[in-house]
Amino acid sequence: MRREAVKEYLASALWAMPTAAVLLALIAGAVLSAILIDPTSPLAALLFQGTSDDARNLLISIASTMVTVIALVLGLTVVALQLASTQFSPRLLRNFLRDIPNQLTLSVFVATFAYSTAGLYTVGIASGQRIENYPRLAVSGALLLLFASMVMLVFFVHHLTHSIQIDQVMKSVEKATLKVLESSFVEGDPHVRLPEPPRGATALPAARSGYVQAVHVDALVGVLEELGLNARIVPMVGRHVVAGAPLAWVWGSKDDGERPLAPEAVAELRRVLLRSVRVGYERTLEQDVAFGIRQLADIASKALSPAVNDPYTANQAVDHLASILSALVVRQHGSHAVKDAQGKVRLHVPARDFDYLMELALGQVRRYGASEPRVVRALLRVCRDLAWFSDEVHRAVIRRYVETLLDDVQRVIPQTADREPLLEEGGTVLAALA
Repeated sequence: MRREAVKEYLASALWAMPTAAVLLALIAGAVLSAILIDPTSPLAALLFQGTSDDARNLLISIASTMVTVIALVLGLTVVALQLASTQFSPRLLRNFLRDIPNQLTLSVFVATFAYSTAGLYTVGIASGQRIENYPRLAVSGALLLLFASMVMLVFFVHHLTHSIQIDQVMKSVEKATLKVLESSFVEGDPHVRLPEPPRGATALPAARSGYVQAVHVDALVGVLEELGLNARIVPMVGRHVVAGAPLAWVWGSKDDGERPLAPEAVAELRRVLLRSVRVGYERTLEQDVAFGIRQLADIASKALSPAVNDPYTANQAVDHLASILSALVVRQHGSHAVKDAQGKVRLHVPARDFDYLMELALGQVRRYGASEPRVVRALLRVCRDLAWFSDEVHRAVIRRYVETLLDDVQRVIPQTADREPLLEEGGTVLAALA
């Protein structure tokens, strides 16, 4: 759990990769400075040919140029973050911070600056005196880094202009959400009902306030089996929990009655719960499929606001949501009943059902876009496509959504020429769902 938390933090830390690049640049500079090329060697013609003063001036020029370029890159990045926050959704900022090309570009620039600045300590100076001999290979490396930085600058401008396009933004969110579905989604059981904690159950409080980012139950189930206890986690992944509120309930068997747990057992359970349920200050996509859906729903909702009034963008967001829903509709949803090694249920873990995910994805779009025929057609098209993949349980959820959508159309669209074709198309979708 701790390793995953560090990995998740470093992935969105804009300083991590540049810091590693600076260390590598300093090590490379130290190694290259120790390598002397014989003037008679064929490689000597490829090295920097100026004097030691020329080499120092070159390093000074490169360092000053990199400072300007780094300021430019950071400025453009801030503009991109501000645009994504105001135009699309504030929850998309995390995606831009995790963007590897942005981190790599900044790393190359910072490494070039550090490499050139560190070279000023060794090029043309020894014991406070000017000398003519200097590591020509190391100075040539600074030139190579300068050319690499210029290439990365052009690539960065190209990448930035594409990354803030709405099509690319939504495609990235869809791709990341589908990756979570493939890697960490655990199918639930719609027939599992979360048990109510019996009288005398012990509450294990949350140590900090925040969002549940990830749940790993193996260690917790092992301790529960060892102690002969049962438990239920209270918040599902993605939900907010307040410090001191119950993070889990633990109780013994029916034979124990209302006998409280031993203090040693409670302390052990708290320690293992801290390792099993991670709470952070923000939501992440590690196990939270609903967070990816929320980002696309935010884009669609903002596009339908009177301030933006961009139904086509909303339709595009609905299309990307359709890809996620089609991957969800073939899976079973609901809470999990986790068994121990002996096959006995020890832990119940809450999870979202398909009804919740369907409402999260398309509910706001329905409420804000029911008066726009093109948005309604996009929603009906999604429901019609989902009918091909759904079983009877999921089709019932989709059918209820379509019926609610048609009720909204009947209520908010006054023009018969706009309303009747939508009702007819909706009737066709309901027939397909039946």
